[in-house]
Amino acid sequence: MGSTGSTAPTPTPSWIDGLLEATVVGSFTKIGPIIRSRSEHWAPIEATPGRVVVVTGATSGLGREAAIELGALGCEVVCVGRNQQRLEEVGHEVVAAGGVAHLEQADLSDLEQTRALGERLLASLDHLDVLVHNAGALLANRSVTPQGHELTVTVHVLSPFLLTSMLRPILDAADHAKVIMMMSGGMYTEPFDLSTLEMDEASYKGSVAYARAKRAQVVLVDALQRREPTDGRTFAAVHPGWAKTPGVADSLPTFNKVLGPLLRSPREGVDTLVWLATRPPGQPIGGKLWLDRQPRSPFKLGRTRVDADTLRQQGDALLAWIEAQTGASV
Repeated sequence: MGSTGSTAPTPTPSWIDGLLEATVVGSFTKIGPIIRSRSEHWAPIEATPGRVVVVTGATSGLGREAAIELGALGCEVVCVGRNQQRLEEVGHEVVAAGGVAHLEQADLSDLEQTRALGERLLASLDHLDVLVHNAGALLANRSVTPQGHELTVTVHVLSPFLLTSMLRPILDAADHAKVIMMMSGGMYTEPFDLSTLEMDEASYKGSVAYARAKRAQVVLVDALQRREPTDGRTFAAVHPGWAKTPGVADSLPTFNKVLGPLLRSPREGVDTLVWLATRPPGQPIGGKLWLDRQPRSPFKLGRTRVDADTLRQQGDALLAWIEAQTGASV
């Protein structure tokens, strides 16, 4: 059921790309897409009219930009957000860009609202081509959800898994549906440790909790892809680089001020997400982390690096824990 897009192969990384990747700043800031798009001759993203895409966290920042960009490419976009007025605003923008918009209000820090959202989508959609998990939370103070979980972990890990699990019937009804998680560069600073994923009051620090949850997303993508049949869904994690968004300005004001001129625009930040969402069904291969249209290593620091066997064990443990917390399964 998935619409076809460009069948051009992934651009081959150049020696310039390698230099950018080694510098981090050159790779993650707006310098990265500016140089890579030229040196690797990025093709324009082709329209995929009729492709059905769900975008969580669609009312602000990268989620809003992704929803509008996908609408401009002819997609039918289901925008998920907490605030009804902001949902209506982004819905109008999706339609103005040329797409079809459906609005779903839900607070994904509450697993019961996530379940209700899943039930509504199952009732309203006969298939789903792309599920984008973009909703995020970076909180200065620790907060607990109605189910008793630390909020950051719920929004980034538990709710995405629960929604993905619930929507399996309509994802399977599509042709090689795609599930995409938007992660963050902060992930590179934290190793995965299930025992410290949910931080307690005494140890809580918002940026660390966020980075650990984003690391867990990458571990989860690898684990889900390993359990998926070869003809099934494809899972991907996407790094947007360092982009200028309201969330960054509010949560990381010093970072935003220092790197402001070099931060990517929201459009540059979502380019790879939109590119992945509109690739032909089954392309590219799943289980990877992407930045600027290339698969990237999930490790930059030695203290976070693990081998393939350890990563597999981490993923299995994480899946077992999530299933126990949500009552859902792969």
